[in-house]
Parts: sequence; structure tokens; C-alpha cells
Amino acid sequence: MNTISHILEHLTTGADLSTPQAKEAFDLLLTGEVSPVQAGAFLMGLRAKGETAAELSAAVDAALGQARLIPGLSGKRIDTCGTGGDGQHSFNCSTAVSFFLADLGYQVVKHGNRAVSSKCGSADVVEDLGYPLVTDPEAARDELAKRNFVFLFAPHFHPAFRHVGPVRQQLGVRTIFNLMGPLLNPAMPTHHILGVPDFRFAPMIAQVLAGRKGLERAAIVHGAGGFDELTPCGPGQVIFVERGTIREAVIDPADFGLATCVPRDLACAGKEEALKLQRQVLAGQGPKSLRDMVTLNLGVALHILEDDLPLDLAMEMAQAKVEQGLSKGEIHA
Repeated sequence: MNTISHILEHLTTGADLSTPQAKEAFDLLLTGEVSPVQAGAFLMGLRAKGETAAELSAAVDAALGQARLIPGLSGKRIDTCGTGGDGQHSFNCSTAVSFFLADLGYQVVKHGNRAVSSKCGSADVVEDLGYPLVTDPEAARDELAKRNFVFLFAPHFHPAFRHVGPVRQQLGVRTIFNLMGPLLNPAMPTHHILGVPDFRFAPMIAQVLAGRKGLERAAIVHGAGGFDELTPCGPGQVIFVERGTIREAVIDPADFGLATCVPRDLACAGKEEALKLQRQVLAGQGPKSLRDMVTLNLGVALHILEDDLPLDLAMEMAQAKVEQGLSKGEIHA
């Protein structure tokens, strides 16, 4: 009986994997050393019993060990992303937040892909605005130095995922890889705002982030209305991670003078409308509900980037920036 068979046998008992077991299993998956049937059985075995933080952390370690990492980076750098999968067909808020952060002078290492739950994914927005989907780690470093922003198109930096992509597609259900995605930024951000559509996964992701070397502060957010971003629909749930410590909080848009909206106010009819709204919001225009959504998430990002910046002042700064729009309509160095 080979190693993966022993691990599959272990999973049939409903028992959690040890960190070495999980790391070994994911190493085998990501090097193509298991059959598609074994890979599918493994992923569904994990889901059936419920994934643990230790298993997720081991999976992230294995994936980053196979990734094309960005060399030579220093200083604060932030990623804004979510797991996707909230089914809301929403405006792409995280990408707008990343552009505003870069315009404010922060280094943004945006790790993303095509659309999952929004009508328009981060890659679609970046392409529409004329920015490259960087394919080379050294070029990524240079692009970040040039603009304070780089978009890291996930498939270019995680070639090992080709071994599991077809199995995931054929399974057609959530697996641990959906939770891994936002944790696999090859630029190893020091700060992170990360959204989840189901808050029950937030504590597990927080535990993983708390143990990541080099991570200073992060926020895992879940918005009212079932979004993987904070929304003006009502109070949102947040877990803050700060240098290994974890605390939960509730963020109520009403506390910052933002009007309540309903989920349909944040939805887009299609890709073309999503891109049009993205351009409007980046120019300080567009529907107020979308601008308020960006304000909430930008405020949290500013709060975690600046150790001494209270959340209420961060929200004021965010609101002023969103109302102003990008300084020159685009991101400059």
C-alpha cells in the first residue's frame, strides 16, 4: 500500500491528518504522483470530515514550495482578495480597493484570477484598464517598483496546480483548494485583507495567517448579505490578526455614516456593466452603494496598514479618497 493509500485509509476513519501527513499528501498531489481517482478521494475525504487549520497550513506550505515566488521584495506590501464563491454576481470591490491603496502610495501585490462569484474577476478588470498580467517573477518585482501595484495572475505563478485542476473541475464542489487560493500570494504580503463568503471558515484561515512568517497584520472579513467583502447591507464580521494574535470584531456601516443598501444594489448585470462601474468608482463616481462598499474595505485595509490609525479615522480617510477618485485617473509610481 503506497503512502497516499495509507492517508486515504486514515481519512475513512474520520480522523484529522497530522501536519506531516497533510504535507506529504499535498506534496504528492502537486507533483502529479497520485492518480486522479486518488486525488479526488483525498479532497472529498478532507471535506467530508471537515478540514482543519493544521491541514490547511500544510497545504499552503506545500503549494508555496512549488510556486514561482517573487524575489527581492521589502517593506510593507498588501494583498486584497477573497475566496470567491459567494454567488452574488457583485461588483469587483477588492480590485478597486487595491487601486486606491496603490494611489495612496502603498505597495499592492494583488493576487487573483478570473471571475468566480463576481461578474468580472480581478484579471478582467486589470486587463480592461490596460495593466499587464505579469508572467515572470522578476518582471513582477519591477512592475511593483514602477507603479506601487502589480497583478499576479495565479495560473502563471502556480504551475503545479495543473495536476489538480482537472480533478477539481470534475468534482464541481468546494474543496480545500478554494480556501488555499488567497493564502498563496507568491509575493508573501506583510498585510492582507481577505474575504470569505461563509464566516465559519474565518477562524481556520485566521489561525493559518497567525502562523505565517512575515505576516504583520491581516483582516478576514465577511459582509452582510453573504458577501466575501464588507458591504453597506448591514454589520459585517471581521477577524483581525496582528503578529500572531487573533481577535473578532463587528463593523457596522451605520457607525461611519454609511447608508444601508440591499444586495441587489451591489450586483452587476454582466461583464461590460461591471467594467463600466469599476471605471466610474475609480473616478469617484458611480452608485453610492458601490462607493460605500469600497470605502468600508479600504478603511479596514488602511487600519491594518497603519499601526496607530484608529478604525474611525481610517474610514474617514477611505471615504475621502473614494470620493476624490484616483489622482490622475490611473496608477502612477
